[in-house]
Amino acid sequence: MAEKTGVMAGVIETVKTVVYALLIAGLFRTILFQPFWIPSGSMKDTLLIGDFLFVNKMAYGYSYASCPSILIPALNVDIGADDFCGAFKGKTERLFGSDPERGDVVVFRHPVTGRDFIKRLIGLPGDKIQMKDGLLYINGEAVKVEDNGIFVETYAPQGPERSMPACANGPVGLDADCIKESSRETLPNGVSHDILNIGNRSLDNTGIFTVPADNFFFMGDNRDNSTDSRVPQSLNGVGFVPREDIVGRADRVIFSSAGASMLAFWTWRSDRFFKGIE
Repeated sequence: MAEKTGVMAGVIETVKTVVYALLIAGLFRTILFQPFWIPSGSMKDTLLIGDFLFVNKMAYGYSYASCPSILIPALNVDIGADDFCGAFKGKTERLFGSDPERGDVVVFRHPVTGRDFIKRLIGLPGDKIQMKDGLLYINGEAVKVEDNGIFVETYAPQGPERSMPACANGPVGLDADCIKESSRETLPNGVSHDILNIGNRSLDNTGIFTVPADNFFFMGDNRDNSTDSRVPQSLNGVGFVPREDIVGRADRVIFSSAGASMLAFWTWRSDRFFKGIE
């Protein structure tokens, strides 16, 4: 009996340890950092498909969107941040809050679907944003853009979704060089970053977007391959993003894999490990 009691006590201690570890991990994710895997090419070449990073939730304070979401399609699990913290949804104030700065790379909840998106902050509340012939205008002034050569990648399936890149020199054959024009864009506050251009696209010319109070305007760096604030929510775009939907700032790539699985070590991009995000 004593032996069985000892075994049962060991099992209970193991279960308690696992539960405590899960609680600590959940608290860590909710309050400090949230893992994020880049699933699409909308932020190339700043972020590549297969980049893994932690989102700094402390950067802008906390709202309902700071609560975790759990999506496991194979198990039919889809729990959003509003399921955990829906009572706080609709609040414009953020606990310990501060607004993001223009040029920050930000993770936010899609205002309609609740899915996590990552884009660059372009427009602040009150700004007027417009695209003319592929050039960004902020409050009537064109941003500074300098030629940055070309961005070359292999035309092949990328990431777990096995998506194919879009090419300025397309169509090209499998495993051929896929080329995009690269430019260096400098925003009014001095933040500079790379943007890519594939060719003439419908979103290269837009009307004027006036950003409402308590909202922000986001765009992808891969301008011709990004569903962002240039597309209204009524057309399945992002539209304006309320302050409450901001999750945090992306500061650094921790790990990167070009393959369908992170276990495929031969596809790891070691040159991107711990790479700072501009």
